[in-house]
Amino acid sequence: MTRAAALPLFHLYGDPPEDQAFDFIHVETIASRSARHAWTIHAHRHRNLFQILLITAGGGDMSHETATRPFTAPCAILVPATVAHGFRFRPTETAGWVISFTEDVGHGLGTAADAALARLRVLAADPVVPIGGEAEAERLAGLAHALHEEHFLARDGYRLALRAWLALIAIGVARLAARRERGRTPAPTGGAGEPVVEALRHLVEEHFRRERQLAFYAGRLAMTADRLNDHVKRASGVTVGHLIRQRIVTEAKRQLVFTSQPIHEIGYELSFADPSHFTRFFRRQTGLTPQAFREQGGG
Repeated sequence: MTRAAALPLFHLYGDPPEDQAFDFIHVETIASRSARHAWTIHAHRHRNLFQILLITAGGGDMSHETATRPFTAPCAILVPATVAHGFRFRPTETAGWVISFTEDVGHGLGTAADAALARLRVLAADPVVPIGGEAEAERLAGLAHALHEEHFLARDGYRLALRAWLALIAIGVARLAARRERGRTPAPTGGAGEPVVEALRHLVEEHFRRERQLAFYAGRLAMTADRLNDHVKRASGVTVGHLIRQRIVTEAKRQLVFTSQPIHEIGYELSFADPSHFTRFFRRQTGLTPQAFREQGGG
């Protein structure tokens, strides 16, 4: 693997970041962008875009953080903001849609649609969602086509129409992802705790490089440390400390696999006082040293 100096950050793939982007919905065919790049979308991330890919024909491989996941049509692929991802599509035979939107869009779609988008963020930990039947695949493809038509024609009222079509797609994919989860080991549902977990995740995303203490995050959320930990445990089954450590490990893995940055510099950027401290932390969390993880290309 050829490593870059840093993991690229894009708005849409190949476009510079737009940190102030909001109320944004975009749809395009898979071929329209990937064909220009030899059907390979190299690993990158988006700061504030959620993406749903609908694969209607063909397939390929997805890099999801440091793992590789195969996919075959028909399926949906979920990519939340900040997640490192890339694709190798089967040339010419792969078809489908890439739907991108800023997460604030969900807040204007109504309670059910907003809940579906929030649920998608949780379910996206396993990003490839099979679409079982031909009728369901055709229905979702038809919704994506309608979304694309509204986006292209920009007729009167198209912004409202875009949200309506996006809501139907989000709800449909969320139902498929939830159906996939049935039969697996039940996870904690969280109920009223989930908004707190979402707020915490945003704070961790912003501050994890410098802030490791539960008290900092509890203070920002106007809660006691014990109450915050209780919310998070009920909603996710893990502690606040676990979420912070996992975010640090995720960032370390990204830098080790996708960049050529020296290991000691990665540790310093993550606020470890010295390389040995970083190595001990990483080995406790993964069972491997940073060097060994880099040499084996992640996993």
